[in-house]
This record gives sequence, structure tokens and C-alpha cells, in this order.
Amino acid sequence: MAAPSPGPHEVLAPSPEAGCRAATSTSGRRGLLWRLRDKQARRGLFEIGPGHELHQLTCMMQAGLWAATQVSMDHPPTGPPTEEDFSEVLTQVHEGFELGTLAGPAFAWLRHSLGLAEEDYQAALGPGGPYLQFLSTSKSKASFFLSHDQRFFLKTQRRREVRALLAHLPRYVQHLQRHPHSLLARLLGVHSLRVARGKKEFFIIMLSVFYPAGRISERYDIKGCEVSRWVEPAPEGSPLVLVLKDLNFQGKTIDLGPQRSWLLHQMELDTAFLRELNVLDYSLLMAFQHLHEDERGSLLFRTVSMYLTLNSAPQLGLATFKGFVAACG
Repeated sequence: MAAPSPGPHEVLAPSPEAGCRAATSTSGRRGLLWRLRDKQARRGLFEIGPGHELHQLTCMMQAGLWAATQVSMDHPPTGPPTEEDFSEVLTQVHEGFELGTLAGPAFAWLRHSLGLAEEDYQAALGPGGPYLQFLSTSKSKASFFLSHDQRFFLKTQRRREVRALLAHLPRYVQHLQRHPHSLLARLLGVHSLRVARGKKEFFIIMLSVFYPAGRISERYDIKGCEVSRWVEPAPEGSPLVLVLKDLNFQGKTIDLGPQRSWLLHQMELDTAFLRELNVLDYSLLMAFQHLHEDERGSLLFRTVSMYLTLNSAPQLGLATFKGFVAACG
């Protein structure tokens, strides 16, 4: 693979202003009508603009990711990732902060294999528009963001979670190669951010499961258990968009039709893979949307994906999880 030499290395990053100019140019070509329609679809999301407590942080993330993606654009993958690609750590030095890119060539190849253009990835995550924040019902202390077009999902991670993710990354890539229709969330990048020689903070980037979100009416995060699995629904007319849980789903059914056998088989393959990795913390995410008349007869759910956090833990509750999902068929 044509990429910088493996192992940790440090380079001076392009200026954030260059990223701003490139991303703003791309944004300008989208057209006013598109941007107005995009803003109307941001129900339940909040722009992280000037004055927001996370504005400075997200500006650094945007400038850093613009420069990091430029590296993969300048050195595109020429084949599947090597062992060295999985271990590469690139640190780019910006004014006031450093952004690290972990296993950059491996993730660049993965994005390429998913049909993602690096130019689009750079424009969405760069300084072309503010990141969006939403209120999460997760019990973790992680911060969650969406790119301005809602296509990419960013989440802060603890160091030990990142270590586990990178340790499993080669097998994760291999699993997606073998099963291109896997329900596992698509991980697209792992990065670190250090401000003024402070402590490193880590975050991951994924494809948003709920994209596009315009017609979604209900969202569920299913773990297959009942303990602490209820979310108080938002009042009618509220701008908040909540992801509901298992107890909210009680009494509902899903008619999978002819897709039932395929979906359950793929879910068995994915859960078996997670069990091999000794992973516990994962959920099945589902989104429902209203159908147009010409869509009647298709599946009643639009999005189904398995979101996972790679934590090392005993594999508990797998049979309950699989039994719960089978009952929905």
C-alpha cells in the first residue's frame, strides 16, 4: 500500500484555513434550497455553533479530520491492508492541538471497499458545516456528534475501548469481507486528540445507522433484556428525538416477510463473530418509517443494524438476545 511507513510518526498538518476553504467551496455548490431542506430535517439535533461549550473541541476535530483525510487522498490504498497498516499511528501537529490517526491506511481501505469517496468523507467531517449534537439515553459518559449532513456518527471512547477495537480490527475487516451484508456498524476511523500537551482523548467515526433520517418515525435500541430498558417517550410536539429501548417495544411485532430467514441467518453470523471476540456491549438498532403507497408490501422497517462497542467482557445473554429477535420474525 502506498502510504507512510508503519509505526508512530509525526507530521506538520496543512492549515485548518485550507480545510475551511475547501469544505466551504463544496458546501456552496450544494445550493441554497438543498441547505434549507437539510436544516429542516434536523429535528431533535442541535448545531454546535459559536458559544456552545463544545464548539472549540469540534472545530479542532473538523480541522484535524480534514488534514487526516488528505493523507489518505494523497496515498490511496492499492490493496487490502497489511499488518503494518493496522499498527500505523500518524500524529499531525496543528496550532494548539495534535490529532492522531490510528490504523489510517486500514480504515482508508475499508472506506474504499464500502464505496465511500474520500472527498465526500472529508467534506462531511471537515469545517464545511457545524457538527450536530443530540441528547443520548446512553448511560456512558461519552459525547455523541453527527456530521452536518447526518451521514457520519462520532463518539468519544475510553483508551481501553480503543485498544480492544484496534486489537480486533483485522478480524472485523475480514468479517466484512466475507459478509458484505453484515449488520455490524461500519467503523470508519479511530483518532486521538490532544490539546496543548494535555491528556489524549479518543473518538471513533462510523456510518450513521439512521441515515437518511427524513422519514423515520421510531427508533429502537434492543439488547434483549428488561433491566433499565425503558425510555420515557418525548411529549407530543417535542423537538427531541429519542432512541427507545426494549420495554418501549413490548407489544409490537415486525413482519419480516421473505427477508426473515436471511436476516436471522446474518444475525447469527454476526453474533457468533462477537462471541468469538468476547464482546458483550452491543445492540440491535431499528428504525421505522411511514411507507408511500407504491412502497406497500416492502419491509416495514427501513434500517436494521447491529451497533457495537468493543469491550472485553464475558459473553452473557446471547441466547436471550437471539431469542428475542427471532420472536420478532
